[in-house]
Amino acid sequence: MRLQRPSCCRNICRAYPGSFIGIIIPNFLINQSKSIRLLLLKSLNLLEYLFKLTTRQAAFMVLPIVAYGNPVLRKVGKIISPEYTGLTKLIEDMWETMYNSRGVGLAAPQINADIRLFVMDSIQIIENFEEDEKKDFPGDEGFKGVFINAKINSVNGNDWLYNEGCLSIPKIREDILRKEEINISYEDENFISHTSTFKGVTARVILHEYDHIEGKLFIDYLKPLKKSLLKRKLSDITKGKVSVDYRMSFGK
Repeated sequence: MRLQRPSCCRNICRAYPGSFIGIIIPNFLINQSKSIRLLLLKSLNLLEYLFKLTTRQAAFMVLPIVAYGNPVLRKVGKIISPEYTGLTKLIEDMWETMYNSRGVGLAAPQINADIRLFVMDSIQIIENFEEDEKKDFPGDEGFKGVFINAKINSVNGNDWLYNEGCLSIPKIREDILRKEEINISYEDENFISHTSTFKGVTARVILHEYDHIEGKLFIDYLKPLKKSLLKRKLSDITKGKVSVDYRMSFGK
């Protein structure tokens, strides 16, 4: 008769087949008390969590977001091809950076790359709306996607105000007037071409990010008097005199 290993030992063998952990640790645990086994298992779980966390950080990088004042934010983005070096990794890092910064969109110029690329996810906005707010945006269920070499074909509908902010211009939010519907042609991360119509909040997020690849910022839509009142705040951002809870790159 063969002594059956405790269930915790069998689980370790399955989780780490053929490895040092999967061979040595179970044999060691057999001769230990239940309390000792539980303590060692907790330690192994912690080590596994830290390993996975380190692996994820190595796979995805949170990039610093370029602050207002950097010339890259005023450049018209360059058209790119599938051969653009490191594009897949760049897109992955942009998603990670956007969500880490609690953003709903991020354009390549904001991470110091003057190319026609942006990512956006308006689904998270729609999901956080109250039911009565959703009624204000019929047909807008939100959209998450990668936009490469985008070109707006038309903007339609009525003008409407909505409060906007920008990760490159922290601590400043203003009501901006935009059209309610757009038609846009773009390529996704696989360079498959699309021509789509978006409306409501989704259209607004896309317009905001599209402005970035055209060298524009949301504050450009403000009246001169209003913008002059923000001059000192904008100057402070350029100099890095602003506190944020995400990575930023200041200076030119």
